[in-house]
Amino acid sequence: MYADELPPQTTRPPAPGRRRAAVPSRGRAEPAEALPAQALPAQPGSARPGPARPCRCCGASAPCCASAPCGSRGRRRDPVRPPGGWTWLRTGERGAGRRAGGGVGVGVGVGGCEQAEPSRADPSRAVPCRRERVRAMFYHAYEHYLESAFPYDELRPLTCDGQDTWGSFSLTLIDALDTLLILGNVSEFQRVVTVLQEGLDFDIDVNASVFETNIRVVGGLLSAHLLSKKAGIEVEVGWPCSGPLLRMAEEAARKLLPAFQTPTGMPYGTVNLLHGVNPGETPVTCTAGIGTFIVEFATLSHLTGDPVFEDVARKALKALWKNRSDIGLVGNHIDVVTAKWVAQDAGIGAGVDSYFEYLVKGAILLQDEELMSMFLEYNKAIKNYTKFDDWYLWVQMYKGTVSMPVFQSLEAYWPGLQSLIGDVDNAMRTFLNYYTVWKQFGGLPEFYNIPQGYTVDKREGYPLRPELIESAMYLYRATRDPTLLELGRDAVESIEKISKVDCGFATIKDLRDHRLDNRMESFFLAETVKYLYLLFDPDNFIHNDGSVFDVVITPYGECVLNAGGYIFNTEAHPIDPAALHCCRKRKEEQWEVEDLMREFYSLKKNKKFTLKRASEHGEGESTKDATDASSGGEKRTSKKSSHSLLSCPSQSFNSKLAVLGQVFLDNT
Repeated sequence: MYADELPPQTTRPPAPGRRRAAVPSRGRAEPAEALPAQALPAQPGSARPGPARPCRCCGASAPCCASAPCGSRGRRRDPVRPPGGWTWLRTGERGAGRRAGGGVGVGVGVGGCEQAEPSRADPSRAVPCRRERVRAMFYHAYEHYLESAFPYDELRPLTCDGQDTWGSFSLTLIDALDTLLILGNVSEFQRVVTVLQEGLDFDIDVNASVFETNIRVVGGLLSAHLLSKKAGIEVEVGWPCSGPLLRMAEEAARKLLPAFQTPTGMPYGTVNLLHGVNPGETPVTCTAGIGTFIVEFATLSHLTGDPVFEDVARKALKALWKNRSDIGLVGNHIDVVTAKWVAQDAGIGAGVDSYFEYLVKGAILLQDEELMSMFLEYNKAIKNYTKFDDWYLWVQMYKGTVSMPVFQSLEAYWPGLQSLIGDVDNAMRTFLNYYTVWKQFGGLPEFYNIPQGYTVDKREGYPLRPELIESAMYLYRATRDPTLLELGRDAVESIEKISKVDCGFATIKDLRDHRLDNRMESFFLAETVKYLYLLFDPDNFIHNDGSVFDVVITPYGECVLNAGGYIFNTEAHPIDPAALHCCRKRKEEQWEVEDLMREFYSLKKNKKFTLKRASEHGEGESTKDATDASSGGEKRTSKKSSHSLLSCPSQSFNSKLAVLGQVFLDNT
């Protein structure tokens, strides 16, 4: 799900005279105190870098997609306190100390739940208590981020301070925004929207990961924009086709467009938000870093009417498709200028994962047969060459020979993706394989050697990733199998007992001895906690089956929203697919919606139907049989506009794939 390497960490002291946000205490705002003056590093390179961390795209410690330092050059605005100060719901007490008592006891401070959960023989009875435990987990992490780390990107829970990681955007706040609404905290959602509107700035001299900025910032802002009316925010006239959060998402996305200015249409991994792509930027990007844009960028194009975003995302997807091997596989890293594969190992995990995810989700979101056809062809090759006993191995992309018999934690999204295409039986078998690894360690190690049945050297950590929990949520919606609820229970207990500290939840550096690392990634609140909560909250609005919905009047007619069917981007930000049909400015595009509606009712009536259209070019008529309804309506023929793009900083790409054992060799 993730693309490229974590840039060097920067923990910056406040600038002279800089005031921190007021730290609330039990819902009471306290006055802000001036901190002692401390100087910022004179040069970006002078900031003390953190320890090398595995690339979230490829697993390597060496630079690849997000190759340049970030976070040390950007200028920040002081945090903006809303009127009345920061207040939020506290549902549980703070931990009594680092791993106090092995974590929070069951039911403590979580809405009156008993000290012991109901019998495991009937897991459904325990669901309400588990849901409240997850809620308490969220607020323990969220409030400590606000108190100790905001406005930095992430919380460092062992030292109770903050650091910038992916571009100096207060990422945890953006990533947690829609989770607040899913948990029902409308007032805090509204306050955070105000803070972001007044404090978020993209005109900064920062080298940002194109992939991470898209999935976290653009995706988070788009989701919050589409949920803002549901959260009780007074939206402007023309919403959802306009609004401050939509304009912010568009501004952030435009900062990424220069990365797509390549001969192949495949984007660079890093872009400078002020200057574009530097001439020395590495052309080597992972597959996921190229093919993970269609959900956010197509949503932007449909809401704003500017096709450039969807255009570049589609071009990148098709470039990868064009460069697949003769046996139908794609590699791990490719040169975006020459289209030559640099890392030729193929699999479903790190470096490739969200490319496959976005083919499926893009197809569902856009009702696009071409994208689904691409995925189904890949799926055949994946089954033929990488699948062994319901595990998925790494193989050579041109020959199909096994190169690495390992399971990566990032692969755990695959059962959930299988469930989206209806392959539930295979999904459950693979899920149960992954679950055995979880039960062995109390989490999923980054790499697991399948023949040896143990972790891979230097890849024993668990950074609180969401993928297995995500798959459990999807599969539970499809099967109601109580085994999936038990995975959720195990996840809550493991995270609380191993990872919980006074200031939040710390990444697990080594699952063998439970050593911790001083980091809490923003995806913990965006994804891990969200999917856990949704697993235990069957009546959440996200799970709406279409029985209730909202009708909004737009300049282009009536629009039905909040009817369910949300598509989660790879950072778990939900997108309402119905919103994509609210802002269409060309009649030809409206026909596609009419076709789908007519085909749906035709299938229910099981008889022929006739479509009649009138356009500025004259009238047309077509007759289809209900059994042929999947062919859809007329294809768009409007010519898409092209935009000139620019050029970002680099370090050498020096990671490579191993043959056996450890997936990625590096020089650390």
